[in-house]
Formats: sequence, C-alpha cells, structure tokens
Amino acid sequence: MSDLEKELTVVQPPKPKRKAKTKARKSVQEILSRSRQKVATAEQSLRSAKRSADSLKGKYKTINAALNGKETQIIEQNIIDTASSSVKQHIAKQDVVFQPNTGPQTEFLASAEREVFYGGARGGGKSYAMLVDPLRYCHKESHRALLLRRTMPELRDLINHSQRLYSKAYPGAKWREQEKEWRFPSGAKIEFGYAENMTDALRYQGQSYTWIGIDELPQYPSPDIYNFLRSSLRSVDTEIPVYMRSTGNPGNIGSQWVREMFVDPAVPNTAFDINIDTPGGLKVITRRFIPAKLQDNPYLTQTEDYYIMLASLPEVQRKQFLDGDWDAFEDSSFPEFNKSVHVVDPFEVPKGWQKFRAADWGYASPACCLWFAIDYDNHLWIYRELYTKKITADVFARKVLMLEKDEYIRYGVLDSSTWSRRGDIGPSIAETMIQVGCQWRPSDRTPRSRISGKLEIHKRLKLSDDKKKEPGLRFFSTCRNLIRTFPLLPLDENNPEDINTDAEDHAYDALRYGCMSRPIHTKYAERFKRPIKPMQEMSDRIFGY
Repeated sequence: MSDLEKELTVVQPPKPKRKAKTKARKSVQEILSRSRQKVATAEQSLRSAKRSADSLKGKYKTINAALNGKETQIIEQNIIDTASSSVKQHIAKQDVVFQPNTGPQTEFLASAEREVFYGGARGGGKSYAMLVDPLRYCHKESHRALLLRRTMPELRDLINHSQRLYSKAYPGAKWREQEKEWRFPSGAKIEFGYAENMTDALRYQGQSYTWIGIDELPQYPSPDIYNFLRSSLRSVDTEIPVYMRSTGNPGNIGSQWVREMFVDPAVPNTAFDINIDTPGGLKVITRRFIPAKLQDNPYLTQTEDYYIMLASLPEVQRKQFLDGDWDAFEDSSFPEFNKSVHVVDPFEVPKGWQKFRAADWGYASPACCLWFAIDYDNHLWIYRELYTKKITADVFARKVLMLEKDEYIRYGVLDSSTWSRRGDIGPSIAETMIQVGCQWRPSDRTPRSRISGKLEIHKRLKLSDDKKKEPGLRFFSTCRNLIRTFPLLPLDENNPEDINTDAEDHAYDALRYGCMSRPIHTKYAERFKRPIKPMQEMSDRIFGY
C-alpha cells in the first residue's frame, strides 16, 4: 500500500451505523408524509377556490346580460343582494317572472356544484326550483336540458306548470306537444321525459345534454338510471357548464341509496368531492345536498291547513313529510332510533368502564366487529367498528387484535355458526381466529335468540324514566356503517317480530350478539367499580368462551 493510499484510508469517514440510517430514513419518510398532506390540503383549497371563482364569474355574467336587456335572465335573489345599487335599480324595473324563496330554494338555484340533490319535506318548493333551474342558459343556442319524472302521468303536472312559466320568462318560446319539448328563440331546448325502468332510460342513449334533472329521485329503487343518465352530460360550449339536478322526499323505495349518495357523505349544504376513475385518469366531481323544510315555503305556511294535515299524519310519515327526516322509515324495525339522541361524538372511554366486542362473520358478504363499553349505569356505548369484505378469517382476527392493542377486552362474542366445520377436515372459522390469539365465545343459539336479541335492542334504545332521559344504547359517530344501515332495517313481512334478513344486517347482527350478552335487567354498577384484574386464563369465570 502506497503512502497516499494509507492517508486516504486514515481520513476515510467511518461507515454510519445501521441504526442511524434507519433513523434518518424514518425522518425523511415523516417529512415526505407531511409534505404529501400539505399538497393534498392545498389541492383541496385550490378546488374550493376554483368553485367559488366559477360561481362569481357566472353571477357577473348574469348581471351583465340583464343590464344589456337583450335576453331574459334568471337572476337569484342572492345575486341581486350582492349587486351595486345601479344594478339593483335596473333589475327592479324589469318584470319579475319568478322570485325564489329565501333559503334552500335560492341556494339550489345558485349552486355551482356538478350534482345537487334538493330533498326533504313536502311543500318546500322543490319542483318549482327544478322547472326554473334549466332556464338559466336558455339564451344560449347549444343549451339542451332534460327534465324527467318516473311516469308520464307524474310528468304531466310539471308540463302544466312549465306552460304557465316558460312563455312569460321567454316570450317566443314554443311548446311542441308531440316531442314533449320547449324550443326557445335562441335555439335552446328543454325536453320533458319519463323513465320508469332502464328500457325507458335507453331512449336517451347517445343524446347530449348540458342539464339533466330528475324530480322525485328516491322513487327509483336503485341508482342505475341516475348513473346511466350521467353519461349523457356534456357540453361543446365552454360558457355552459354541465349540471345534474334532482329532488325528492324521504320514505320512498330508493331513499337508502339516495341518502348514501348525497345525505350521509357531508354536512348538509356543504360541497364534497367524489373521485371517479375514468380511462383518462382520475376525475373529481362535486356534489351537494340541500335539505328542504316546509317552513322554507312562505306560500304554504301562510295558511295552517297544509301544516295541520302533515302534522296529523302517523309519526313516521310526519317525520318524513313535515320534518324531512331521512332516518324515519315506514317499516323501520327500530322506530325508537333517533340520530340526535343515539349518536354521539367520540370521547375517551373512562378506564373504569368494562369493554367487550361482538362480531358477525362473512367473506363474500361483509364482516363486522363492534366494540362495546359499559358505563356504571349498565348503558352500552359502541365506540369502534370494523367493517370489511373479502378477507379471510385469520386476517380479520389479526385486524381485530391490532385495533384493540393495549386495551383490556373482557370477552368477545362471535356468530355461533362459525363453530361449524366447513367440510370434514380443517378448523372452523372460529377456531381459525382463536388460533391467532383472538378469543371468542359463541353467540346465543337458542331457538328464539333472534327475537330476544331484537327485543333487547328495543329496551336499550328507549329513554330512561328518570330525570336524565338517557337511552341504554349509544353509538359513536365514527361507527359509520352501523349508523348507515341500522335505521334502514325493514321488518320481515312473514315474521314482523324479526327483521328482513335480505337487508344489510351484518352490523345489526354484531349489535344483537353484544346486547344479548349483557341483558338489561342485570345490575353491574357496583361490581364495575372494583379494580379490574387482567384475565389470566382463556376461560372467563362469569361468561366463558
């Protein structure tokens, strides 16, 4: 070795330790993770700003068109309120054909989101809003609108209202009965149609519309027709955005899927993004739910007759038609359920409360595990859920154990059918879970266990007779799938004492197993106040596995 090589060897820095490398790598990963979060937040803010800018741009164009006086314009009250005094004076001199009610009706007409659902109580002015909304771009030749009802008799009512409105808004507009469409002086068209089934919807295949509206959307049993019609939304005019609008009341056959698509994802009157996978890449569309109340319509609230009629309806229908309550269902298995009472914001479960879990297993169908906490009054609080599909029993068990890490879970209840062997050899579903360390005992399997479990839930949903007026069962708002499916459970037509098992009842079954393991008549308060000792043996002395 030469002298130069020796010097280089001496000054060569020592190799960093593996631990230092790992630490540095974690630090870089944390920085990258925070950076990604900042980028995502910035992108969300940018989309919101773009929506606001587009909305303002549209408002100023509307005002300018009104000032020019060349075309009839639909001007919402909120646009007038934000205009200058000279603009207000000019508009005041014009003939007012339709003035939207302050509140949801105005918000609906001013919405810039791609898809908006305006739904709730009857008599809120939803149908009139649907008639007026497509008029906003009828001064443009390339504007094509389609307004749908489920059946032709239902459609006729909308046509009659349009004949009193459209000719006043646009002098020269002509109704063509055979084609069921309005033609405007600019060349724009508003077509009226019906689609009772997919065969009817196929008539609109290949057509292009800049605006599509469906009145009484929850009358459709599935979202198939809605999703099919969305594909016909397109515009060749950059100044005409494409809109999908719909209205409806709760309590119809399609209330569940409408609720899942529009009502549940975000707070009412709040826009939210939906990511759509397309051949051209990921696309983002915006949706919004605008709730409707009878009080929003001053024309109906001026007299008490209509209000009294709705208020006198049976409880469930009153909640649907008067209050616009999407949690109220005619054949709901649990009419006692009230979201404002039984759903609470999450909090840290006190250490003195005992915890247990209950699960319903499925592979092709969803598997659900719920975690329960028991307070000193023997009230149950569901504070966590695991809702999965198409994962094996061992993976499910590991997920359960991971979620309850560092918690003391008193016991677990699992669907008793999982102890049955599938075939002649191999462990059962329950045994597979127990082998990975996830302990369970079988659920109640007596002949009337389903009925008894349902009655137990009824008892716990009821408010107490004391001054507190508290229920014996409450859900954390983070248990989204339980809250989504539980109020919608229908009764079994052949056995009204039980629910319809064709419904999405996996979270309900887990809830039933858990409630059955803690009968409401038993008192545990004093025993719960004692120090809790970790379970040393597999078998619990009181409940057992």
